[in-house]
Amino acid sequence: MTATETDTRNEDPWKVRPSVALLILAGLAVIGTLLLGWLGTLPEEAHVEVGRVVFGNIPSLIVLLFYATVSLFLALAIYLFAQRARSWERGAWERRSGHWKRRANKLVDALLMKTVMEDRTAGVVHSLIYWSFIVLFLGTVILEIDHLAPAGLKFLSGWVYRGYSAALDLAGVIFLLGLGWAAVRRYGQRPERLRTKTRPEDGWILLVLALIGATGLLTEAARISVVGRPNFEVWSFVGYPLSNLIPAESAAGIHQVLWITHVVVFFIFLVMLPLTKLRHMFTTPVNLALLPRDRPKGAMREMPNLLEATDIETVGASRVEDFTWKQLFDTDACTVCGRCTEVCPANQTGKPLDPREIVLKLGQVAADTVGISPTVSVDAELTVSSDLVFERITAEEVWACTACRACDEACPAGLEIVDKILDMRRHLVLMEAEFPSELGKTFLSLENSANAYGVDQSTRGDWRDELDFEVKMLGDPGVTAEYLYWVGCAGSFDDRNRKVTISTAKLLHEAGVDFAILGPRELCTGDPARRTGNEYVFQGLALQNIETLNDLGVEKVVTQCPHCFNTLGNEYPQFGGDYEVMHHSELLMSLVSEGKITPKPNGQTVTFHDPCYLGRYNDVYVAPRDVVDAVGSRVEMPRNGTNSFCCGAGGGKMWYEEHTGKKVNIERTEEAIATGADVIATGCPFCLVMLDDGIRELGVEEEVIVKDLATLLEEQVLGD
Repeated sequence: MTATETDTRNEDPWKVRPSVALLILAGLAVIGTLLLGWLGTLPEEAHVEVGRVVFGNIPSLIVLLFYATVSLFLALAIYLFAQRARSWERGAWERRSGHWKRRANKLVDALLMKTVMEDRTAGVVHSLIYWSFIVLFLGTVILEIDHLAPAGLKFLSGWVYRGYSAALDLAGVIFLLGLGWAAVRRYGQRPERLRTKTRPEDGWILLVLALIGATGLLTEAARISVVGRPNFEVWSFVGYPLSNLIPAESAAGIHQVLWITHVVVFFIFLVMLPLTKLRHMFTTPVNLALLPRDRPKGAMREMPNLLEATDIETVGASRVEDFTWKQLFDTDACTVCGRCTEVCPANQTGKPLDPREIVLKLGQVAADTVGISPTVSVDAELTVSSDLVFERITAEEVWACTACRACDEACPAGLEIVDKILDMRRHLVLMEAEFPSELGKTFLSLENSANAYGVDQSTRGDWRDELDFEVKMLGDPGVTAEYLYWVGCAGSFDDRNRKVTISTAKLLHEAGVDFAILGPRELCTGDPARRTGNEYVFQGLALQNIETLNDLGVEKVVTQCPHCFNTLGNEYPQFGGDYEVMHHSELLMSLVSEGKITPKPNGQTVTFHDPCYLGRYNDVYVAPRDVVDAVGSRVEMPRNGTNSFCCGAGGGKMWYEEHTGKKVNIERTEEAIATGADVIATGCPFCLVMLDDGIRELGVEEEVIVKDLATLLEEQVLGD
């Protein structure tokens, strides 16, 4: 058995397999199209003064062949999609049902191109193509409805027809302009993220779409010439002028040739849909609708209890079938836009990781092993011999990731890239023992000392010696508290972060908050182990902590560490630990709002660095900024909020070194310094260390200082 989110290997969890549903749809497409062709022969053709004859000048035999061929090509396109669905179905089961309102909202966002519009230039280009294509498609549907309607119910005549003609010509022009802009952008301007992944198929896609638009307008022009260029056709403001170029005596033949050409190009388009990245027209909206899930976005995939399981053959993901069906579907929803690449801190600082490549390489392995086309075409020499993903993905790529989720956040198609990387880490660590050498010491410290620093657990509460008041310890006789203050390993053992712990405790005491700590009973939450793939060590720590918290009746937890915050709140519920968890910025800001502590602003300028595990993982953006606003004047870095840039310590990278390219923390520190702020504030112990190291390495520690929000607030509340 493979360790997956749920054990469903002995049963088929699909009520109806997507491939089967698609094959049924292919059959219905054939029947439906042929039925439409037959119905089209029944209505009596209406004679209108202002309008057009559907299939005018097209012989009946060709019309019959048209419907028959359309039915076959529709069925072929859907069949090819069914072949892709068989590939997705190889993946492990993952539940993506329920949350129907959220799914509907996501689908609407996709259809309205809201995610694409987050990149303004790309969004406008795509909108020109997308919306005009939709109008042209609806125009064809409307024409067919009018064609099938009885003579007395036909509506494409008079002013309706004039408006219809003008609207379709306008859509045709916009469609071609959008395609032209897309071609200039890809082959002229050539931004980095497009240039590195431009393939021959990109040109063919643009050409086929352009031919659909151009032959449509030219066919219209020839039709207008055939019927003698009546005055009302002037509303076809493109087709009517072009009809002047088509001699009346040869217009009928030219019209038929153009009409057939237009249809043939459309057939080519139908086949290209499942075979090229054009498939994202369907898969991307579906993938966005699949995005809502039971598991919080901050939680890794759940696994069985490794401490008790006896029948697990492999852990993590190394082969195609080890990934979930949704993770495999991601590879077909990818638009290859490269937005993930642009925001990846590893990639942008010269590391061997490109999130887009992770998706494309997985897609290639999945496709090649079942004989279907990959997400995008690859060089002929890049072949795979098995379904082992590490034939294409290197360990160096996997270990370069900071797990910051910037790629997931930026993706307009709703791909979940970080999950794939972390699942591969699980396999590398637990099945192959292939990990950075520094992590060996970290794993040993976590197992032997219950903290990554390897420090004696009995010293966890020693920071209390620097306070002039008592801090209660849960577990001592008769001790209860409203809040458990989860200090974390950094707050207990790291000198720079012990100051944050002391500041937080002073503020809570000043506000009269009833809180206590665990002291030596507090173990590392296991986040460093889980993010570096050592699920076994993580579960050992997590289960002990959950037992302790549940035995003590803990309900509310506050912590200054976003990694602890995320693990306690999002991942411990997988093992029976359900608590109300707050980041210290949230509780401290509520105390300020309630007037229980009152800061005195001193006019200093402060820029706030969003910790990834606080922001992108848990959507906490407002409270930290409210704290900053309460003590000083805030100035934002260019990359902030959901677009914040990682400090470089996430994904367990706090515990092993960067050996390639520019240091991520230096890149971020330089951005913070460029704001001219007096203080760089953050709300994470790892970010504090990385940014503080950054200013020291850059030699500006006399000009700017790095502080945690709690320290910043405590200075303005309790300072002289």
